[in-house]
Parts: sequence; C-alpha cells; structure tokens
Amino acid sequence: MTLRERVSFPAEGAVTLRGTLYLPETPGPHPAITMAHGYGGTTKHGIEPFAEVFAEEGFVVLVHDHRGFGASDGEPRQDIDPWQQIADWRRAITYLESRDEVDSDRIGLWGTSYAGGHAIVLGATDRRLKAVVSQVPTISGYEQGLRRILPEATTALEEAFNEDERGRLRGEPPRRQALVSADPSVPASYRTQEAIDFYLQPVPEGLWKNEVTVRSTRAARMYEPGTWIARVSPTPLLMVVATGDTVTVTDLALAAYEKALEPKRLELIPGGHFDPYIAQFDTASRAAVAWFRDHLTKEN
Repeated sequence: MTLRERVSFPAEGAVTLRGTLYLPETPGPHPAITMAHGYGGTTKHGIEPFAEVFAEEGFVVLVHDHRGFGASDGEPRQDIDPWQQIADWRRAITYLESRDEVDSDRIGLWGTSYAGGHAIVLGATDRRLKAVVSQVPTISGYEQGLRRILPEATTALEEAFNEDERGRLRGEPPRRQALVSADPSVPASYRTQEAIDFYLQPVPEGLWKNEVTVRSTRAARMYEPGTWIARVSPTPLLMVVATGDTVTVTDLALAAYEKALEPKRLELIPGGHFDPYIAQFDTASRAAVAWFRDHLTKEN
C-alpha cells in the first residue's frame, strides 16, 4: 500500500509550489522519482497514473504543479516560462532529497511532452539525478512551430506577440489565448481532436482553465532543449517516443536520440503524442519502471 501526503515547498520569488508525495509503507530510505506535467496542464492531466505505478514499485514519488498551474502559487496564472519551470523543478529535487524517506543518492526524474524537454535540460545540468526518462519530449520549439503553424498564419501570430509586448509596456496584463480549440477563428495552441480530448478531460474545479498567455507561445517557439541532449551522459537517459507524434514530432525526437550518448535507450510505441497517457500507458509506464529499476535500485 502507498501513502499519499500533500506537500509544499518554497521557490524563488516567494512562490509556494505544491504537489503530492507518494510514500511506501516500508521503512526507508527509498529511491525516489520527481515528476511534473507538460505544457499548459496540471498534475491531473495524465501523469498521476504514472506516479501511482512508480510508487507501487517501491519508489518515493514527488509530483508537483508548475508555478501558475493547479495547486501551486504564481501569477500570472497559466503562464509558461520554460526556464522558470526548470529552476522550480531543481528546487523540487532539493526538497525531495531533504526528506528522510529518500535516499538522496538515488533520485530519478520523469518528464513528458514540454516537461520531457525539461527532463533533458535537467539531466544535462543536475548531476544529483541518477536516471532520466523523457517521454514524447519537446526537442525544438522552432522546428515544431514550423510543422504546426501554417505559413499564412505566421504574420498574425507575430503581430499578436508584438501587441502583447506593447501592451505590457503600457502596464496591461499579459494577453491570453485558448490552449485548445477546434474553432479556427479562436487563437489556440492546439487544434487536433486528440489534444482537445486530452486537455478537456475532467479536472477538479478551479485548478485549470483552457487558456495560456500569448507570451507562453513565444517562449515555446524559442525553447530548444534538444541542444542539451549530448550532455545528459553519463546520466542514463530513456526516451519514450510515439511513432506518429505530430505535436513534439517523431523525427525530431529520433534525430535527438541519435545525438545522445550512452547510457541510453529508446522505447518506440505506436500512436500519437497523447497515446502514452492512454492507449499505450502500460507500455510507456513499464519501460519507465524498468529503467528506474535498473539505475536506481541496482548497484552500478
């Protein structure tokens, strides 16, 4: 049986981050895994089932909401700065290693989608991590933008960025857009039905809105976590890649994997970007469990 504890810890700027700590009933210290959600979501968007599987395998698991999302503090809400999220996640690692139940020499990290990109950056820059799993990761915000945004829509998008910047000089709050929408007249980050179904799944009231700031899109188009992938080594890296991913784009992930150094492993699963959370959950979670067992529970 796994125990759950609601936890909080301070981050920069007097912001409190909140999440759930999963604890085995047996005495520790135990190996541990830190997890966070992807672009524009919360811990309720598909990652708690992974945490439950990891906890059942005897790992302490910390799942936290990024600042401005879910239960965590932070203003403006639904605002995504990848480098701030990485700095906050580093603080989550520090909190996790401070817990008596945790063996601080055996901490791993699991990230998915946008946070899969963060996993690569953190794996390359924080040697406290002894194993990393990067699931359907963002590799290149620029290249992903070229694939997903029609050329004729680029001018309007750039003007939206510019108007947001001008408004902020005037003291206006950041402008916003929908995260998902099937209506082509509504500016949105994602329009596919699979994205709409995933993000609009039931979430406890008050924890999430279907919107992000416009400047989040600009930041995403500037974010290039794939440039860090060769620096993850010697930390072991597992990449879980969906063969039909049109969101973080399969061929970009495969090309990045080729640049990664050993120890590394590639788990290819059928389907699109959101299938690891749903139709291919068993395959994706089993691959991650095996990786963490190999690198957090055995003598290396």
